[in-house]
Amino acid sequence: MMSLHDPLFADDRVDLDVLRQRAHNYRWAEVEEDVIPLTAADSDFPIAAEIREAMASYIASGYLSYGANHGLPSFRATVAETLARRRGIPCAPAAVFAANSAASAMFLVAKALLQPGDEVLIADPVDFLFERSVVAAGGVVRRFAINVDRGMTVDVDEVEALIGPRTRMIAICNPHNPLGRVWSREELAELAALALRHDLEILSDEVWSDVVFDGASMVSVAALSPEIAARTHTVYGFSKGYGLAGLRLGVVLCPSPAAADRLAEVSHADATAYGVSTLSQVAGAAALTRGGAWQRRFVAHLRAQRDLAVERLNAMPGVRCHAPEGTFVVFPEITGLGLDIDEAALAERIQREARVALVPGSPAFFGPGAAGHLRLSLATSRGLLNEALDRLEAWIRSERREPRAAAEITRPTRRRELVDAAPERPSPTAG
Repeated sequence: MMSLHDPLFADDRVDLDVLRQRAHNYRWAEVEEDVIPLTAADSDFPIAAEIREAMASYIASGYLSYGANHGLPSFRATVAETLARRRGIPCAPAAVFAANSAASAMFLVAKALLQPGDEVLIADPVDFLFERSVVAAGGVVRRFAINVDRGMTVDVDEVEALIGPRTRMIAICNPHNPLGRVWSREELAELAALALRHDLEILSDEVWSDVVFDGASMVSVAALSPEIAARTHTVYGFSKGYGLAGLRLGVVLCPSPAAADRLAEVSHADATAYGVSTLSQVAGAAALTRGGAWQRRFVAHLRAQRDLAVERLNAMPGVRCHAPEGTFVVFPEITGLGLDIDEAALAERIQREARVALVPGSPAFFGPGAAGHLRLSLATSRGLLNEALDRLEAWIRSERREPRAAAEITRPTRRRELVDAAPERPSPTAG
């Protein structure tokens, strides 16, 4: 494991000139130049050299032919073998379906399994894609609470009370966005037992499963038993652990080859109206087979970022922040600020006045259970995160008319100044 200040993720590895052209989705390309965006969960760093080399080698051949409807056979085999070894998911290559991102995969699974009016149990709070994918398929969401004040636990009896004659599926986010909870084997087994007892399908979104801290054990629900695997669609992606969001690559590990065929049918992949770039699949296979060293260093950097953010946020008046077990987002509670303003309006004010962009804990993003929170992404450099937290703390203390614990911030600091002021560190190394 690298030291706290890994040169691979130093301040000068963040190329803001490139990011301001390419990083969209509420990020650098979509905010004013002096705003630091801690918004969409996307990395500010270049991807692993091994992945770049694999893509360059594939392009060098000069051929970009049609791919297979379900995904390249080599890619599907790599996914099946790797996730069987790492997560214990029993999935043959023929049951793997390549999708245009993990988000797209969730929509396809909902479309494949749901009829209009079918109900799906989802957590509250949780990423908006859970509700949106269900609604797009004509389904109805039923929300079960995650009890933040009781260790971020779920009351299984409360979940079971939501099950009715139209309940078709239970959807799990593991690790959980935005809370960062990594569900234990025992918790997953309780939810899976409900699915078995009531004949429900399971959707397990595991796009964050490569970003887990503190020795927490990442358990895939499909690995619990053959009976559970037979009703579970596991969604996996490459945007969080490997920084490949722009390649739009996800995958579904289906309970059977027939279930993968169903995804090809509802996506119209068999009519070539849908399909994943072959170049993206080459990159994904390289990530799984050659990107491990980079990925482990990335997670070590993210753990240090998490520790810094949690410590500093908890030192800010009116803010309370738990340490996530996984993901690279934190979700501080800000009700103690005492501001008579909703989360969306608060985020707008912070962006306008403090020049830091955050994601509001509003129903549109995470459901009603997110009220009173903001979400911050940590996948940036130490200097940029510290600068963003300096600005946020200065703004909060100014609002509360309290002395500033952080250095006085009289104007937004430019990135070049951040780098120049940073302590000396070894030169960045490739890969």
